[in-house]
Amino acid sequence: MIKVGIIGSTGYAGAELIRILLNHPEAEIVWYGSKSYVDEPYADIYGNFFELVDAKCLDDNLDELGKRADVIFTATPQGFCAARVSEALLQNTKIIDLSADYRIKDPARYEEWYGIHHPTPEFLPEAVYGLPELRREDIRGARIVANPGCFPTCSILAAAPAIRGGFIDPSTLIIDAKSGTSGAGRGAKVPNLFCEVNESVKAYGVTTHRHTPEIEDQLGEAAGEKVTVQFTPHLIPMDRGIFVTAYASLRDGAGEEAVREAYRKSYESEPFVRFLPKGKLPETRWVKGSNYADISVAVDSRTGRLIMLGAIDNLGKGAAGQAVQNMNVMFGLDETAGLKTVPMPF
Repeated sequence: MIKVGIIGSTGYAGAELIRILLNHPEAEIVWYGSKSYVDEPYADIYGNFFELVDAKCLDDNLDELGKRADVIFTATPQGFCAARVSEALLQNTKIIDLSADYRIKDPARYEEWYGIHHPTPEFLPEAVYGLPELRREDIRGARIVANPGCFPTCSILAAAPAIRGGFIDPSTLIIDAKSGTSGAGRGAKVPNLFCEVNESVKAYGVTTHRHTPEIEDQLGEAAGEKVTVQFTPHLIPMDRGIFVTAYASLRDGAGEEAVREAYRKSYESEPFVRFLPKGKLPETRWVKGSNYADISVAVDSRTGRLIMLGAIDNLGKGAAGQAVQNMNVMFGLDETAGLKTVPMPF
């Protein structure tokens, strides 16, 4: 059994990690870490775990946890993981970080977008971006995996095959994205109160959202050149889900069937990416509670643009589900272990 520790277990992503890992055939949770709820029974915080989890919350001591766990998930705010990773820790355990600390390779760019000095840039070169559909072989041998953000996961999966195939001009890429409110985390914030978000839709982080450089870096690698995207996220009044609609100008000669064939080939062997039939479009309810990503494309011959659409659960493929998928790859397990949950549409 793989011994698992979770720091930030009482946040939404942490709770989702526990929900998945309790059904994992080869994982045992040995540490329910939480800065805010030390010594409190975990099931008192999330009642759905009553009689399923009898452990109490422990602290966030990574050094001690590293002696007990084969892998540590850090579902924590930016800066926590980077401040505590050390060579001594990595000699004992592997790290899957759900924050942005190791997603951006340039520490100056990380500081520019996140406003935090990176304390351990020496580990940035070896950290692997944890999108299995793009980085599976690198993930296999990794000690540190940077679990992707929810918006980047959906955006990259929606656009990467078109960019790799040279079907679109990357400089024209516009990404319009929507997120459920759990994407903002469990912390109490006035803008996320029920009365503030219900029956309303709002854009946020316009021109400044922190997931922008992550999307640009990964799509730039796919394109083989620097890519600049126009990314605008929106908050919508639902609990969980990400929906992306991306637009880009088609290059001359790019036909719909050729584009669709490129997507089919890219994802035909991927266990968690479902490329939908022509005319069928993604919906967040068809991936809710799962690790699936539903992707579709359409060509608008009138405007000469490709429309790329994607839907994921922000806590599933956008966070905890993908983190467990990465764990499976890192330890040579069946990649779908613990993740075969059928989406729940309501």
